[in-house]
Amino acid sequence: MKEIFIKINEYIEQHRREMIDLWEELVNIDSGTDNAAGVMEVCTLLRKRMSAADMQTKVIESGPAGPVLVGEWNKEADTAPIVLIGHMDTVFSDGTARENPFRIDEEGHAHGPGVLDMKAGLVIAIYAVKALQAVGYDKHPIKCIFAGDEEKIHSLSNAKVILTEEIKGAAAAFNFETGYMDDGLVVGRKGGGMAVLTVHGVAAHSGIAPEKGRSAILEMSHKIVELEGKNDLERGKLINCGEITGGTNSNTIPGECQVVIAFRFPSVAIRDEIVADIQAAADWTHVEGTEAKAEVMNDLRAHFRPEFLNRLDETIMFKPLTKDNIGHIVDLLLKGLNKRLADQELTVELSPAAKQFVIEGGYDPVYGARPLKRFVQKEVETSTAKLILGGQVSEGDTILLDVENGGLKAMIKPGVEVVDE
Repeated sequence: MKEIFIKINEYIEQHRREMIDLWEELVNIDSGTDNAAGVMEVCTLLRKRMSAADMQTKVIESGPAGPVLVGEWNKEADTAPIVLIGHMDTVFSDGTARENPFRIDEEGHAHGPGVLDMKAGLVIAIYAVKALQAVGYDKHPIKCIFAGDEEKIHSLSNAKVILTEEIKGAAAAFNFETGYMDDGLVVGRKGGGMAVLTVHGVAAHSGIAPEKGRSAILEMSHKIVELEGKNDLERGKLINCGEITGGTNSNTIPGECQVVIAFRFPSVAIRDEIVADIQAAADWTHVEGTEAKAEVMNDLRAHFRPEFLNRLDETIMFKPLTKDNIGHIVDLLLKGLNKRLADQELTVELSPAAKQFVIEGGYDPVYGARPLKRFVQKEVETSTAKLILGGQVSEGDTILLDVENGGLKAMIKPGVEVVDE
């Protein structure tokens, strides 16, 4: 085996200039994902080199972005093939190759669009086949599969289907994307996921009626300790309860708490184990009277293609607005109304009962603040406008809205009479 490696290294050294020339030729072709003509030009050049290396080739149309190129050698071997995977497109726009053509600087660093990702890998894949041929390797068939729109995760084509079909039955597959700077091989990559765990308790005043409360934060603290205790770093299993929100103020027993969980796993089996752990934490109640719900981020996968999801750098979980949030928004909307009435020297106020009426009438956890704004316009602004148009309001008056007969009623707020003595 050692002798084979020595011969392969000798072959590569002898053909280093050829490899660099092909590398330069490929880099100087603009082949951004949206440039189908450029991708096809790369495909044509690589196909010629494959054919010259006695590889049987085929070009499979996969969509508007460019084809999938397949080259096979030693097909007659009665064993499972070894697959070498790559892609012919880059992230660079048209004209980049002209503006920044291939070059190697004085320190030996190569420059140019796609020089690393991944036109170097395409050259290496083809010359790996040629080197194996040169040393007489014949144990497995070798199949190269190069896609045309990897940089957009095959969202412009059915290349994913083609790759899946072409790779069936392979003994092993090597991706010729960039590896580590120390020349090491990337042999695996952890998967990642996200979940949201929400606990609902019973809010109560901690000073007046603490016995009526059921703390959602206390319940969540038990669940966090439980989940963090499931970590097994030696197996690559990681559960991180990284973001927590809950409660409304310090003297109220919290009625709700939510934690956002990020998890990592080296295999599907461990992923399923983590999902089961999270669900078990939701099902197990420590504080009587609380309940919990776990949402693992599978919902996104049900609505969006993997190609789109893979382009997301981060997923942010949005919580529904609480009634406390709605109360603050009511204050902001009222402030805006008073700003519009400032020219008439009028002010609008809501009684506590009226404010609660607006909160209850405009609250919608699904659609957020939009229904609230419409409710304020319909109930608060309409009642105020009717009073003003009725000629009952003078400059400097304060219009008070209160609840009467199941609705809002606008009236002039009584002033404070000042008596000179």
